[in-house]
Amino acid sequence: MNLNQVTVPSKNVEKSISFYEKLGLVLIVKALPHYARFECKEGEATFSIHEVEKLPEGEGVYIYFETEQLDKEVDTLRSIGIEFDLLPTDQSWLWREARLKDPDGNNIILYFAGDNRKNPPWKINS
Repeated sequence: MNLNQVTVPSKNVEKSISFYEKLGLVLIVKALPHYARFECKEGEATFSIHEVEKLPEGEGVYIYFETEQLDKEVDTLRSIGIEFDLLPTDQSWLWREARLKDPDGNNIILYFAGDNRKNPPWKINS
């Protein structure tokens, strides 16, 4: 089984399209006002936005986008006005992460984990 797509909720798909294009995703489907789909810069997975009447309560959705050039990407995004809740920071789980929110409050984590993404020192051996 392979992860094909992740879809996040939005109250304003058009506003979200602009945000995710600034992050570097490539718009491939635009079915306003209800839906949009993107290709990521790398890999085969897609990412989509679906209009909802009500957003989830609580912490909501977390979306992780990995980039080997995390610090450079964050600097570029900040230079075009994207605001971050956390600038690139080394985490105890051996990932370097930067955090921000999309226009609907979905949690976006830009990170670099390298080999530790699938092979951390505490990986279960099968």
